[in-house]
Amino acid sequence: MNVAFPRLLKSAYRKDPIVSVLITMGLIDALIGGFDDSWSLFAFGLGTAGLTLCWRLFKIQQNRPLQEAETASQLYLPPRSSSSALPMLSVQKKKPPQ
Repeated sequence: MNVAFPRLLKSAYRKDPIVSVLITMGLIDALIGGFDDSWSLFAFGLGTAGLTLCWRLFKIQQNRPLQEAETASQLYLPPRSSSSALPMLSVQKKKPPQ
């Protein structure tokens, strides 16, 4: 777990840094509020982390239909050429003048 956890954090911060910072702030506030018996700070921290997580899930749900629509391939060239095939070229050797 020591190796996997920092990699997970780095990838989360790179993908969406604002959401990651807000979730981290909310969890730290909840931890401080829980240990200090400050229930308002605990509730504020849980609310911040929860709302941010819901916002992130909402953004993920919005992006999914766009990715499915982009999977259709576009063909820029027709499957067959409209012109006929070119004849094979052969090199004819010229006879030197005598």
